Amino acid sequence: MKNKLIHGLVLSVALTLFSGTLNAQELSANDDPEVQRVEPFQVFDNLYYVGAKWVSAWLLVSDQGLILFDSLYGELTDLVVDGIRELGFDPNDIRYVVVTHAHYDHIGGALRMQEEFGAVVLMTAEDWQMTEEPAIYQEYPKPIRHLEITDNGSLNLGRTSLKFFKTPGHTPGVASTQFTVYDNGYPHTAFMFGGAGLNFSGVTAATQYLTSVSNLQILQGIEVNIPNHEGSGDVFERYEMLKDRQDGDPHPFVDPESFQAWLGQLRGMAEAKLAEEQAAAGN
Repeated sequence: MKNKLIHGLVLSVALTLFSGTLNAQELSANDDPEVQRVEPFQVFDNLYYVGAKWVSAWLLVSDQGLILFDSLYGELTDLVVDGIRELGFDPNDIRYVVVTHAHYDHIGGALRMQEEFGAVVLMTAEDWQMTEEPAIYQEYPKPIRHLEITDNGSLNLGRTSLKFFKTPGHTPGVASTQFTVYDNGYPHTAFMFGGAGLNFSGVTAATQYLTSVSNLQILQGIEVNIPNHEGSGDVFERYEMLKDRQDGDPHPFVDPESFQAWLGQLRGMAEAKLAEEQAAAGN
């Protein structure tokens, strides 16, 4: 089963990361909350999926409130809010929204989180700067500038601690996060790569992306991949396995082997992407 997941993950990366702009029909389907609706679900003691089918949002629960990874956008933000409530939590308890990068599908609902629930939004300085420029792909309500994520910076909320890494490439200031999840009280180290897609252009961005992936490959002890697009971690397939889990079975999301295999695939594609961009630039 593990080999199947790795193969599926590699295929998903190959099919999605090199895709260009979406056509109007695909975009409409992605924006439609009825098409995108997913029942929210618990993955670990302190981590829940509250995203859509094509783009993810995650809720991390601490003893001092909630941390939301990405806000989605438009009517898909309604899915996030409704999902939080369906799980028995109160959106007013969202203390922080960690925005992985400033593309509309991840940041578009951030202003609502600020205005409606009083959440503090975190993003890197580079991607805060993107909010002052014309949007890529789709326009979105620009959030109020709150806190900046720094490389090797941290965020503590009660007994919950996040460690941040700048991993530019997909955007100039992609934020990736390391944190602890618990399986029946047993801790595992989780990681969210905040911008895995190769849908960017230019030698500089390609070089940054390759460096970011190379840096991630040397991190030690990462056991759980928490992606901001579910296909980058086979989230739904693993959840089906989790529902069928028996006492004594390993947790299907705890899979360091497939995380490293995924990074290896990303590195190979990043090297090819850099060569293409260098050729296009005449280097």
